[in-house]
Amino acid sequence: MRQMHSARPFKAFDILTADSRTLTVEHPEQLALSEVGRTIAVARPDGTIEIVDLLLVVSLKPRPNGAVRRGRHRS
Repeated sequence: MRQMHSARPFKAFDILTADSRTLTVEHPEQLALSEVGRTIAVARPDGTIEIVDLLLVVSLKPRPNGAVRRGRHRS
């Protein structure tokens, strides 16, 4: 998780959880890792924040280049 979060250049990725949720991280500022490394906080597009125990993360999946971005569109 830390390796994907700190990659330069940053590449968007999905976090898949044991309860079948998919949390998308499109920018490094959307993800915060606890100092102890047990939990993460993921900012969602609707402005909410999900707190996830890392024991519930089953995989990390890099998003393909050119993936459709959610949120604001550039003009």
